[in-house]
Formats: sequence, C-alpha cells, structure tokens
Amino acid sequence: MARVRVLPESARSPGRHETENALTLAQRMPRLVLEARRVAANLSHGIHGRRRAGIGETFWQFRPFVTGEAAQRIDWRRSARDDRLYVREREWETTQNVWIWIDRSASMGFVSDLALAPKIERAVVLGLALGSSFVEAGERVGMLGLMSPRASRRIAETMAQTMVMDRTSLEDDLPPQAPIAPLDEAILIGDFLSPVRDIAGMVEGVSSRGARGHLVMIVDPVEETFPFQGQAVLHDLEDGLSLRIGDAAAWGRAYRERIARHRGEIEDLVRRRGWTMTIHRTDRPASEAALRLMTLVATSRGSNVGGR
Repeated sequence: MARVRVLPESARSPGRHETENALTLAQRMPRLVLEARRVAANLSHGIHGRRRAGIGETFWQFRPFVTGEAAQRIDWRRSARDDRLYVREREWETTQNVWIWIDRSASMGFVSDLALAPKIERAVVLGLALGSSFVEAGERVGMLGLMSPRASRRIAETMAQTMVMDRTSLEDDLPPQAPIAPLDEAILIGDFLSPVRDIAGMVEGVSSRGARGHLVMIVDPVEETFPFQGQAVLHDLEDGLSLRIGDAAAWGRAYRERIARHRGEIEDLVRRRGWTMTIHRTDRPASEAALRLMTLVATSRGSNVGGR
C-alpha cells in the first residue's frame, strides 16, 4: 500500500523553524533552480507562432521583390546570386508578457512514495523552467500578484528569490483575481482542489480583459487512484479537518467519481473561456508538462495572429 506524508509549513515557507525531516523552501531553492534549468535546456525555442513578416531583428526568409516596393528593401547580395531581385524579410517580434502563479498552500505539501517529488517542488520546478524558457524565447515573465514582468536571463533565480521573500500568500490556494492585458498569457500551477465556483470566479477575474490562460493541475498518483483499503483517517490539509472511514476501498470509488466530476467541471469552464487545462502527475517528468505548456502557448499565439 502506498505511504503518504505531508510537508510541514516550513517546507513551503522561508524563515520558519526547521523540522527533523524537512528543509525550508529557501534552502531547497538552489536545487530546484538547477533542476528547472535542466528542464528548460531540454525545451525547444521559437514557441510563439509569430512566423510572419514584420518589424524585428530575426531573419525569416527571402522572397521575390514585388514591383512598387521601396528599392531599399532589396537584398543586393542575395539578388546577385540569381537573375531575380529578393527582399530580406524579418520575423515579427512583439514581446509579450507571460504571468506565472505557483500554488504554495497546505495541500501542495502532500507527497506519496509513488511520486518523484512533492507537489510543491514539482510546481516550483515547472514554473521556473517555463519562466526561463519564455525569457529565452523573447518574452517578459512576471509572477501574478508578486512580481512585474521582466526579461532577465536570470529570471529563474529572480522568481525563486521572490517566492522565498514572500510571506503573505502561503494560505492562498488560488491566484489573485487580477485582470491582465489581452495580449498576455497566464499560466497557473496548483492542485485546484478548491470549489469549482471559486475557480470560476478566479478565471473570470484574471481573463476579464480578454487574456488567455492555462491551468496546470499538479496531482500525486495517490490522489488519482486512492489505493487504500480497510480503515483510514483522511485529513483536510487546508482546513485542518479529519475524517475516519471504515471501508476505504468502498469510499475510494465514490472519491474517484467525485474527482472526475470536479475535473470535468473545471475543464468545461476553462474551455468556455478559451483557456486550457493540463493534468500533470508527479510520477511523470516535469519536462512533459513543460513541453505541453510551451506548445499550448505557441498554439494560442498562432491562432490569434493578426487578431489581437
């Protein structure tokens, strides 16, 4: 039977007393930043779907000169190799903002022996890796409610330091309902076990100006399968409540049905808003979720070429 444990608050927050079995988030951050860098290094760049002519510095393609265009647009070196005139086109480059939010509430401290990492660590690694990859691709990255967008090559370290210094949002299991600009994207990483009506309100608040968003649901394998039998005691990590059950196997069937219904309702509401939802299990590599998110953002940007 799978064994589970819960990381104490000191494992999600800096500056608190140590326990024997957990390090503070501040002490674990250097390792998590390195892991995030490794994940980011495996991701391909050029995610934007901006492959269209426009103002920029990045070469895209040569195309034949069209009568009536300004002569200064002709690339004479390329034209000298052929009997035609060619224009050098550059790729459209418009830096946009990507906002990342990482859930560090109590339920994110859950981990079973079936997982590769606690939910909080996986969320941090994924968020830092995405931040680094987006900056490398020419975007600005901010942290919703914590940090304004910036394009620093040390964005992973900056994000990590921001979380270490933050002492106010450890109890927030949903991001602030702060509207972001229509050209921006929000990537929200957490377990999203809150009531669907609360999640709906958050989604509406963040996207009220037309911005797109992506929910990333971090799930421990035990939370998916509930592989328990016999008597068990369940603990609500957010509210501190406990429930003793006599037949865990029978209770687990109802639990799995309720989880499936909860996710279905969330998926419906994000789809109606034009958002996406990704479920990432912590027994899978972080790179899988990171690559999917990069692809989803590229698709989102590509589908709005010329329309945003």
